[in-house]
Amino acid sequence: MSNTRSVLVTGATGQQGGAVARALMTRGHRVKAITRRPESDGAKRLTAAGAQVVAGDLDDAASVAAAAEGVDAMFLMGNSYEAGTDAETRQGIAAADAAKAAGIGHLIYSSVADADKTTGIPHFDSKYLVEKHIAGLGIPYTISAPVAFMENTVAPWAIDGLRQGVYAAALPPARVLQQVTIDDIGAFVATLAERREQVFGKRFDIAGDELSGEQQAKILSEVLGRPITYRELPIAAIRQQSEDTALMFEWFDRTGYDADIAALRRDFPDVGWHSYADWARGFDWSVLDKAAG
Repeated sequence: MSNTRSVLVTGATGQQGGAVARALMTRGHRVKAITRRPESDGAKRLTAAGAQVVAGDLDDAASVAAAAEGVDAMFLMGNSYEAGTDAETRQGIAAADAAKAAGIGHLIYSSVADADKTTGIPHFDSKYLVEKHIAGLGIPYTISAPVAFMENTVAPWAIDGLRQGVYAAALPPARVLQQVTIDDIGAFVATLAERREQVFGKRFDIAGDELSGEQQAKILSEVLGRPITYRELPIAAIRQQSEDTALMFEWFDRTGYDADIAALRRDFPDVGWHSYADWARGFDWSVLDKAAG
C-alpha cells in the first residue's frame, strides 16, 4: 500500500481498540499498541498478529509521548467504566497533550455519538470535555463517535438471559436504538487514518443500523433457531446499579442517537457497514453453550 500509515493505538487489548488495531493491520498499516500490561494474553495476541506492543499508561504522559514518537497517527480512547468519568477526562486531556508534544500528524479520538449535545449523561460529558480540549490544541484531529455496540447483546450482563431465551434492555419494546458493530468502528477509524486531510477537524457520529428491542429479539430467534423474547427492564433496577447508565437509557427513550446512517454508507462504503442481522449471522454463538462462569 502506497499510503501505509504507522498508528499508535490505545486500548488495543480491549474491544474497540482491538478492532481498530485489527482493521489497520488488515489494511497493511503498522500498529504500535500501548498497554499497561505488555505481558497480558491480549498483548501477546497483538504481537503475534504483527503489532509492536509497548508499555505505557494514559496516566503517565511521558510514556504516551515516548510511544507517540515517530508515528503518523494516534487513536485515543478512554474507558469511563474502568477509570471513572473524571479520570477518563484527565487521562484523555493528558494523552492528547502528549500527542501534540510528540508531533503527531493526526489524532483520532473515540468519543460517543451526541456527546456534543447537552445530554446530561456523565460518560458522554466526560468524553466531550476531551473533544473540546483536542479541538483547541491546534493539531490535526478527527472525532469518531460511535453509538451503542451491537456486541452489548452478548455482554456479560446479557449472556445468561439469552441462554434462557430472553433479550432484555431498559427500553420499551418498540423503541428504536442505533447500534454499530466494533468491526465497523475499526474499519471506520482505519479509513480516517487513510483519508487524513479530508477528515481533519471533522466529527462523525457513526452507526450501522437502527432497530427496536423487539426487532432484535426476532432476528436473534431466526439466527439461533430458538425463540428469544424481548423483556423491558425497569429503569429503577438499572439505577440501583448505575445512575450514569440509568440516565443514558432515559435519554435513549426520550431522545436517542441520530447518526445519518445513509450518509455514512454513501460516504464511507469501504467500511462495509453491517446491519444487526449481518452481525448476528456472523457471530460465533457457541458462547451460549458454555456454562455460566
